[in-house]
Parts: sequence; structure tokens; C-alpha cells
Amino acid sequence: MIGVGVMIIILGMGIVVEVGEGRAAVVHEVGGDRFGWRLNVNFSDWAAHQIFFVGDWLYFGFDKQKMSVLEVNQTGYKNCTESNYITNITRGGRDVFNLTAARPYYFISGRGYCNRGVKLSINVLDAPLDSTPPSSSSDTRSPTTLSTTTTIITSHASSIFSQPLDLYLIMFIISINIAYLVSTFNFFIFI
Repeated sequence: MIGVGVMIIILGMGIVVEVGEGRAAVVHEVGGDRFGWRLNVNFSDWAAHQIFFVGDWLYFGFDKQKMSVLEVNQTGYKNCTESNYITNITRGGRDVFNLTAARPYYFISGRGYCNRGVKLSINVLDAPLDSTPPSSSSDTRSPTTLSTTTTIITSHASSIFSQPLDLYLIMFIISINIAYLVSTFNFFIFI
């Protein structure tokens, strides 16, 4: 018996990710839309209407010439301190971050925007064993999923990510995470 395995099938522009049993990972568009990491968004209210689980992704859409995304500790969040950040997520202005552990996460925008309200605090829960993601009362759109059963993500991803580079970034991040799983948990990969 092989047990839980990891399988990637790449067919042209399609990618299928299967990582065993569990729920489908959700890509949360921070702030509620493609370019939600900006001024005049109530991130506390937005986060209060979301449920975040281990394996989910945050999508930050923003003007990279003006803003940034930094993962910080609780003190950095409260004081809008850019120094000693944990991770600089800023790449191209349409960036994703994988929630890998059940714990609080804190994000700020550098360059003074944190002091103007561009910051986010979330609490991530362990993923439930069932495959039905909880519904969000404020977001009626179907979420983008990276399935743990088998979902083709490129068709929906192309509607969120307007440039081919975004899709390649997602594929790269998925491959890095799968490589980590393989090296850490000795999963099987079939290509």
C-alpha cells in the first residue's frame, strides 16, 4: 500500500495537484479583491469574515512601486515596525503567501502605509479533515482552490491573475512546497 502520495500532472497549461485526504486549500484575496492591499480598506473587518486554515494561501494585490508586504511579529504589527521583519513577501505586486502553521500571522505594508492602516492580523486554524470548506458570509464568489482531492487550478487562476508570470509564480510556489513535503515526509511523486 502506497499511503498518502503527492501527484502532479502537467498537461499543457493545466496543473493538477493531489495531496491526499483533507479539505481544499483556499486562496484568500486580501482586502476582498485583486488589488485589495491598499489604503481605505478595513482589513480587520475583512479578516473577521474569513476563516483561515493551514494550507490556505493569501493573495496580496498592490502597486509594488508604492507598497510592500512584510510578515512581522505582533510587536512589529502593533508599532508598524518594518525592521526585523520575518518575511518580505513583496515580489511583483501580485504575491501569494502560504499559511503553513496554525498560529497568528501579522502583515504590514512598509514605506509608511502601515501607519495609514495597511496591515493585517489573522489567526490560522488547523485544517479540518472533511473536504467541505466553510462558507464566508460576505464573499459569495467561489474560492480559488488548490485541491487536496484533484482540482485543475489554472482555469480559475487565469481569471484572478492577469499576467502569465502570476500563474508561473503560483506553479513555482506549489513545486517548492511539494519538494519540501517530499523531503520532509517522504511522500511519493509521480510525474
